[in-house]
Amino acid sequence: MGKAYSLRGKIGDQEVSKLQVGDIIYITGEIFTMRDQAHLKALEILRGGGRLPFDLRGGVIYHCGPLVKGSRLVSAGPTTSMRMERSEGEILARTGAKCIIGKGGMGSGTLSALSEHHAVYAEYPGGAGALAARSVVGIKGVYWRELGDPEAVWVLEVEGFGPCFVTMDCHGRTLRETLKK
Repeated sequence: MGKAYSLRGKIGDQEVSKLQVGDIIYITGEIFTMRDQAHLKALEILRGGGRLPFDLRGGVIYHCGPLVKGSRLVSAGPTTSMRMERSEGEILARTGAKCIIGKGGMGSGTLSALSEHHAVYAEYPGGAGALAARSVVGIKGVYWRELGDPEAVWVLEVEGFGPCFVTMDCHGRTLRETLKK
Protein backbone atom coordinates (compact mmCIF):
# COMPACT_ATOMS: atom_id res chain seq x y z
CA MET A 1 0.00 0.00 0.00
CA GLY A 2 1.29 3.44 -0.89
CA LYS A 3 0.96 6.80 0.78
CA ALA A 4 -2.20 8.88 1.02
CA TYR A 5 -2.30 12.42 -0.38
CA SER A 6 -4.86 15.20 -0.27
CA LEU A 7 -4.74 17.32 -3.42
CA ARG A 8 -6.31 20.80 -3.41
CA GLY A 9 -7.10 23.02 -6.35
CA LYS A 10 -4.96 22.95 -9.46
CA ILE A 11 -2.34 20.18 -9.44
CA GLY A 12 1.27 21.05 -10.24
CA ASP A 13 4.18 19.04 -11.59
CA GLN A 14 5.76 18.70 -8.13
CA GLU A 15 2.63 17.09 -6.73
CA VAL A 16 2.35 14.75 -9.71
CA SER A 17 6.02 13.73 -9.35
CA LYS A 18 5.41 12.55 -5.77
CA LEU A 19 2.53 10.28 -6.74
CA GLN A 20 3.43 6.62 -7.22
CA VAL A 21 1.50 3.55 -8.27
CA GLY A 22 -0.35 2.32 -5.18
CA ASP A 23 -0.82 5.76 -3.62
CA ILE A 24 -4.28 6.92 -2.58
CA ILE A 25 -5.46 10.42 -3.41
CA TYR A 26 -8.34 12.53 -2.13
CA ILE A 27 -9.28 15.61 -4.12
CA THR A 28 -10.71 18.92 -2.97
CA GLY A 29 -11.57 21.48 -5.63
CA GLU A 30 -12.96 21.17 -9.14
CA ILE A 31 -13.25 18.03 -11.18
CA PHE A 32 -14.57 17.88 -14.75
CA THR A 33 -16.67 14.93 -15.87
CA MET A 34 -15.77 13.91 -19.42
CA ARG A 35 -16.87 10.82 -21.28
CA ASP A 36 -16.55 9.76 -24.92
CA GLN A 37 -18.53 12.51 -26.61
CA ALA A 38 -17.05 15.30 -24.48
CA HIS A 39 -13.53 14.12 -25.39
CA LEU A 40 -14.41 14.16 -29.09
CA LYS A 41 -16.05 17.60 -28.91
CA ALA A 42 -13.10 19.04 -26.98
CA LEU A 43 -10.65 17.73 -29.56
CA GLU A 44 -12.74 19.05 -32.44
CA ILE A 45 -12.66 22.53 -30.89
CA LEU A 46 -8.96 22.41 -29.99
CA ARG A 47 -7.87 21.00 -33.36
CA GLY A 48 -9.77 23.82 -35.03
CA GLY A 49 -7.81 26.41 -33.05
CA GLY A 50 -10.63 27.19 -30.63
CA ARG A 51 -10.66 27.38 -26.86
CA LEU A 52 -12.66 25.27 -24.46
CA PRO A 53 -15.21 27.10 -22.30
CA PHE A 54 -13.45 25.66 -19.20
CA ASP A 55 -9.79 25.47 -18.18
CA LEU A 56 -8.33 22.00 -17.60
CA ARG A 57 -4.73 23.14 -16.93
CA GLY A 58 -3.67 21.45 -13.72
CA GLY A 59 -7.13 19.96 -13.51
CA VAL A 60 -8.82 16.62 -12.95
CA ILE A 61 -10.82 14.82 -15.63
CA TYR A 62 -13.27 12.28 -14.24
CA HIS A 63 -14.63 9.60 -16.57
CA CYS A 64 -18.16 9.82 -15.26
CA GLY A 65 -21.71 10.38 -16.45
CA PRO A 66 -23.32 11.71 -13.28
CA LEU A 67 -26.98 11.27 -12.45
CA VAL A 68 -28.45 14.68 -11.67
CA LYS A 69 -32.03 15.33 -10.50
CA GLY A 70 -32.85 19.01 -10.64
CA SER A 71 -29.87 20.72 -9.06
CA ARG A 72 -28.92 17.70 -6.93
CA LEU A 73 -26.27 15.18 -7.90
CA VAL A 74 -27.54 11.70 -6.99
CA SER A 75 -24.76 9.45 -8.27
CA ALA A 76 -21.27 10.05 -9.66
CA GLY A 77 -19.69 6.66 -10.24
CA PRO A 78 -16.86 6.19 -12.71
CA THR A 79 -17.31 4.81 -16.21
CA THR A 80 -14.94 2.49 -18.04
CA SER A 81 -11.87 4.51 -18.99
CA MET A 82 -10.61 2.34 -21.84
CA ARG A 83 -13.31 3.87 -24.04
CA MET A 84 -11.34 7.14 -23.96
CA GLU A 85 -7.97 5.49 -24.75
CA ARG A 86 -7.85 6.72 -28.36
CA SER A 87 -8.24 10.37 -27.36
CA GLU A 88 -6.78 10.66 -23.85
CA GLY A 89 -3.17 11.32 -24.87
CA GLU A 90 -4.15 14.19 -27.13
CA ILE A 91 -6.50 15.58 -24.47
CA LEU A 92 -3.59 15.63 -21.99
CA ALA A 93 -1.28 17.25 -24.54
CA ARG A 94 -3.74 19.97 -25.55
CA THR A 95 -5.28 20.80 -22.16
CA GLY A 96 -2.59 20.39 -19.49
CA ALA A 97 -4.84 18.25 -17.27
CA LYS A 98 -2.80 16.51 -14.55
CA CYS A 99 -5.08 13.74 -13.31
CA ILE A 100 -7.50 11.34 -14.96
CA ILE A 101 -9.90 9.35 -12.79
CA GLY A 102 -12.00 6.44 -13.99
CA LYS A 103 -12.26 2.68 -13.67
CA GLY A 104 -10.80 -0.37 -15.33
CA GLY A 105 -7.44 1.06 -16.34
CA MET A 106 -6.16 2.50 -19.59
CA GLY A 107 -3.71 1.40 -22.26
CA SER A 108 -0.16 2.01 -23.41
CA GLY A 109 -1.03 5.20 -25.32
CA THR A 110 -2.30 6.84 -22.16
CA LEU A 111 0.65 5.53 -20.15
CA SER A 112 3.06 7.18 -22.60
CA ALA A 113 1.07 10.42 -22.51
CA LEU A 114 1.08 10.43 -18.70
CA SER A 115 4.88 10.28 -18.72
CA GLU A 116 5.24 12.84 -21.51
CA HIS A 117 2.78 15.35 -20.06
CA HIS A 118 3.45 14.68 -16.38
CA ALA A 119 0.07 13.38 -15.24
CA VAL A 120 -1.44 10.37 -13.42
CA TYR A 121 -4.34 7.99 -13.85
CA ALA A 122 -6.26 6.95 -10.75
CA GLU A 123 -9.19 4.62 -10.27
CA TYR A 124 -12.27 5.24 -8.16
CA PRO A 125 -14.10 2.12 -6.96
CA GLY A 126 -16.83 1.04 -9.39
CA GLY A 127 -20.31 0.59 -7.96
CA ALA A 128 -19.88 3.39 -5.43
CA GLY A 129 -21.63 6.20 -7.30
CA ALA A 130 -23.84 7.24 -4.37
CA LEU A 131 -20.76 7.37 -2.13
CA ALA A 132 -18.92 9.51 -4.70
CA ALA A 133 -21.88 11.90 -4.83
CA ARG A 134 -21.49 12.57 -1.09
CA SER A 135 -18.13 14.25 -1.82
CA VAL A 136 -19.75 16.69 -4.26
CA VAL A 137 -20.51 19.93 -2.45
CA GLY A 138 -21.76 21.78 -5.51
CA ILE A 139 -22.23 21.89 -9.26
CA LYS A 140 -20.28 24.88 -10.57
CA GLY A 141 -21.37 24.56 -14.17
CA VAL A 142 -22.37 22.33 -17.04
CA TYR A 143 -21.18 22.51 -20.64
CA TRP A 144 -22.36 20.83 -23.82
CA ARG A 145 -25.61 19.62 -22.36
CA GLU A 146 -26.81 19.09 -25.94
CA LEU A 147 -24.70 15.90 -25.83
CA GLY A 148 -27.07 14.56 -23.15
CA ASP A 149 -26.60 14.78 -19.40
CA PRO A 150 -24.26 11.76 -19.07
CA GLU A 151 -22.00 13.06 -21.87
CA ALA A 152 -22.03 16.73 -20.86
CA VAL A 153 -19.10 18.22 -18.98
CA TRP A 154 -20.13 18.80 -15.38
CA VAL A 155 -17.86 20.98 -13.26
CA LEU A 156 -18.16 19.53 -9.78
CA GLU A 157 -16.88 21.12 -6.60
CA VAL A 158 -15.70 18.25 -4.43
CA GLU A 159 -14.35 17.90 -0.92
CA GLY A 160 -12.24 14.86 -0.02
CA PHE A 161 -13.26 13.02 -3.20
CA GLY A 162 -11.84 9.53 -2.97
CA PRO A 163 -10.33 7.18 -2.29
CA CYS A 164 -8.79 7.24 -5.76
CA PHE A 165 -6.01 4.69 -6.29
CA VAL A 166 -3.08 5.69 -8.51
CA THR A 167 -2.74 2.85 -11.00
CA MET A 168 -0.59 4.63 -13.63
CA ASP A 169 1.97 7.25 -12.69
CA CYS A 170 4.06 9.80 -14.56
CA HIS A 171 7.15 7.59 -14.14
CA GLY A 172 5.82 4.99 -16.59
CA ARG A 173 4.67 2.50 -13.99
CA THR A 174 1.32 0.73 -13.87
CA LEU A 175 -0.27 -1.21 -11.05
CA ARG A 176 -0.97 -4.18 -13.31
CA GLU A 177 2.69 -4.45 -14.37
CA THR A 178 3.88 -3.96 -10.79
CA LEU A 179 1.61 -6.79 -9.62
CA LYS A 180 2.83 -9.08 -12.42
CA LYS A 181 6.42 -8.60 -11.23
